[in-house]
Amino acid sequence: LAKGCTVDQLSVLPRSNRTDPSLPPPSIMEKDAKKGILSLIERGLIPPAAELTLDPSPVRHKRARLYNAEEATRKQLHFFFLSSQPPPATPAHKEEDQHQIIAASRGYSFFISSGNLPHEQDPEFSSFHQRYLLQWGSVVSMLALLQKILRDYAIPTAFVNGDRLAELSQHYELEYRPSSDELLTVLENYDDVMSLITSPGRRFLGADGRYFAASKIQATWKRFRDRRAYLQYRKQRWAAGVIAISWIMHVRMSRMRKRLREIRKGHLDNFRARAKTLAVEWGRISTSRRVVVHVPSLGYPTQIRFGFTGFDRKQNSQMARLCDLLDPNVDVIYVSPVQVLDELQQYYCKLLGLKGAVEEGDPEKVGDLSSRFTIVTPEALNKFPTHHMCLASHLKYSPCAISRIKKLIAGRDAYYVPGVIHKDDVSVADSLNIPILGCEPEISHLYSSKSGARRVFAAAEATTPPGDHDIYSAQQLHETMARLICENPTITKWLMKIDAGFDGRSIAYIDVNKHLPCYPWMVRESKRYGEKWCKKWAQDAAYTKVLCELPDTLDNFACPANREVFPNWVDFLDAYLGQGGIIEAYPPNESVTCLTIDMLIDPTGTVHMTSCGDQIHAENPFRCWGTSVPQASVEPTLLNDVSLRIAEACRARGVVGHFSIDYVTFIDPVTYNQSLWATDLTLAYSDQMAMTRMVLFVTGGHLDAARCQLTVPPPPKPKQGRFKKRDEGKDKGFNFLCFQPPPNLSRFSVMSTNLVHTNMAVVHYSVFFQMCRAHGIGFDIKERQGTVFTLVDSSKREELGMLSVGEDLPGALASFARNLTVIHQEISAPNMQGRTNFKAAVDDIESILGTTAQNEKEDEQ
Repeated sequence: LAKGCTVDQLSVLPRSNRTDPSLPPPSIMEKDAKKGILSLIERGLIPPAAELTLDPSPVRHKRARLYNAEEATRKQLHFFFLSSQPPPATPAHKEEDQHQIIAASRGYSFFISSGNLPHEQDPEFSSFHQRYLLQWGSVVSMLALLQKILRDYAIPTAFVNGDRLAELSQHYELEYRPSSDELLTVLENYDDVMSLITSPGRRFLGADGRYFAASKIQATWKRFRDRRAYLQYRKQRWAAGVIAISWIMHVRMSRMRKRLREIRKGHLDNFRARAKTLAVEWGRISTSRRVVVHVPSLGYPTQIRFGFTGFDRKQNSQMARLCDLLDPNVDVIYVSPVQVLDELQQYYCKLLGLKGAVEEGDPEKVGDLSSRFTIVTPEALNKFPTHHMCLASHLKYSPCAISRIKKLIAGRDAYYVPGVIHKDDVSVADSLNIPILGCEPEISHLYSSKSGARRVFAAAEATTPPGDHDIYSAQQLHETMARLICENPTITKWLMKIDAGFDGRSIAYIDVNKHLPCYPWMVRESKRYGEKWCKKWAQDAAYTKVLCELPDTLDNFACPANREVFPNWVDFLDAYLGQGGIIEAYPPNESVTCLTIDMLIDPTGTVHMTSCGDQIHAENPFRCWGTSVPQASVEPTLLNDVSLRIAEACRARGVVGHFSIDYVTFIDPVTYNQSLWATDLTLAYSDQMAMTRMVLFVTGGHLDAARCQLTVPPPPKPKQGRFKKRDEGKDKGFNFLCFQPPPNLSRFSVMSTNLVHTNMAVVHYSVFFQMCRAHGIGFDIKERQGTVFTLVDSSKREELGMLSVGEDLPGALASFARNLTVIHQEISAPNMQGRTNFKAAVDDIESILGTTAQNEKEDEQ
């Protein structure tokens, strides 16, 4: 036994180096270095703050691999892979490299070069064989699969982890064969092998590469060929489907159109049959109890309805049709295009209840006529918000409203009074099984057009403005207007009207005296030729010059009358040439009066003149804003003669029902005689006709349109008034009767259904009527004069109608203008004037009053 230290004493840092760090450190012996870096640091031979660099480094850096979920349990493989195509090496170098790889690996690993297994005498492969000898059959199967993959992709060298291969072969011994990705996981150089496998064209470098390349080329070509054929087939199939669907839809639409034509033809045949029956029984029906179904529908063409703002309220401007209750044998069913609330219903109940008070001249004798009229609102009004359908179309698709009307007219004589008749009016009347007091829709639309009206006027030999009709092309427009300008050098303004236009919406004009450069020269030429100017040869030079300058003049200076409908000449010209139109002269006088005459051709063919009035214009000189009834501008005999001739021409063309004729009258500047031109024909129930019925209802009067006289019955005499005055005379010593001058029974009325004021929307009707009573705006039943309103819309309340009745025309006009002024002042504030046409109407009325006063002075002189 030996006592003491059994190991050699290790060297430590000398004391001098500890006290003086600046001294160089002592050299380290080999036996000290073998003890490790930590030992050297602890003994002080290496300073603690020294920066150490190990060469070669004991740490080898490598990119970490991320495994899939099913590979989470697999070991992380360390690999080393030679170059995919290494340069030729000597056997000594090759053997040295392989030994280096094997020395760095763990377990049983071996190389597979170019898809071939190592030789059986290879020590690594032999040891692997001996280790897994008991399961060698399954291992060989896995190796065969792995070899095939490596040969197919020409992998030069693969480093196989034998333990992992044995584990994989044991796992798949009794199950399905592994996938290629699972087989490749046994390689320690997995990433490099996968980079080669996934490189484009690698498969073609392996076994049977040429065969697979040819197969790939063939497959690619076949795919391209078949894909192209498939796309062509799909395109043809899509086209065939479109053609088939289009053909099916065409067939169905053809069948539906054919069915609709048959249905409409049936409706039209029934319409004609009922019209004949109505003509035969009109004498009895017109004098007996009956029901009148009023449908104030505006069946204008679709393009007009789509561009019309406030179309529903415009259709409801004829609520005065309820005043047909003036006839005690008539009950009225009024179909409203807007919702009628209780406030509006109560107003018309009270207004119509004045019938007894008007007849007796006693305001206390107010009756109740609510049982004699019914207001029906179609339930489909809000179901087609974007279709801009007319009232007849809404009623057609409202079965509840039709069923209600059927119940109201069941077992009673009834007929249908339309507005601007539409084909759906015929359908609704057929559903109700009642006749229509009107003509066929096609006839109505044909002769209500501007060109159709001129044909009727020509057949009636009525005087019309110089012009031409049926203009459908720009060349025709230029040539016709140039000819008319040359033939009528005294006309300075020319109008262009679209056939389907109405209410001054579709008119444009051109002042040739201001904008046509050759016009002054043409006028001088016409004066130089004198009476010979009417010859065509005299106008040739002027016609050529006018035709040359006219297109540019129209493009630059022609102006649409209603900028809201047609903002510029181009828009107007497109509609004008698309729908057709006329060219017409404007009267050659600054003072022009327009008239409207309402006519009725009853089913028996008898012609009646039902109303006549002078037009009042507000914002637009071509739009009728209101009228004064009866007219006072033309001799009644002349007006009656022309109107009857036009009515006869209409009757000869199958026109039945209500229609109106528009005239203009002026003093001819050449002959100084009054001229009367027929300008328009509208085959429809007019606003003037409806308001005239209301005038007769509230006054109890009678309108003799042929003589242009509106008279009211004399006021009732007070009881015993005459004898009381005789007794008073006796008491004073007089023995004679005291008589008062006879009352004035003549009346004039000013009416309009186009009053617009946006501030009315903030005023309830009850407050509005209180305001009117406070300012004395009302109707005096005893005197049979005053003001009455027609309410149009109970929701928006921006539009209404008004009529004023007075003993003479200036008084009625002044009362109407005063009412407008008072209403505007009451509902407007300095900072809230609103949009209104009151001011323009008042200005026009004042100009009429000035003209009337001037004419009276001239008559007195």
